[in-house]
Amino acid sequence: MIHLSPAAINEIGRLKSKQPSDTLFRLQVKSGGCADWFYDLAFDATVQSQDQVLELHDLRVIIDPESLNYINGLSIDYSEDLMGGGFRFYNPQATSTCSCGNSFSIG
Repeated sequence: MIHLSPAAINEIGRLKSKQPSDTLFRLQVKSGGCADWFYDLAFDATVQSQDQVLELHDLRVIIDPESLNYINGLSIDYSEDLMGGGFRFYNPQATSTCSCGNSFSIG
């Protein structure tokens, strides 16, 4: 369903280590951004009854049912450059993306 690069896993783990131990990683797609939809990464201690919980490389990822429609095949990477670090998203369902790479359109 989704793929996390080793660099993304390391960065999420680093950020998660600063959270309470029962905190989970939430991946969500929200309406907005330059190109209709954007990715929202957050930590959450609450799992809703409709949420899907995936185990990816010893990392529990929560995804709400609406977001599942937009992330099939999504790859997440993390890289650093002269401007700082950030997550990079590669979505095979996206028909267009904005220049920041965090916002996308489908069909």
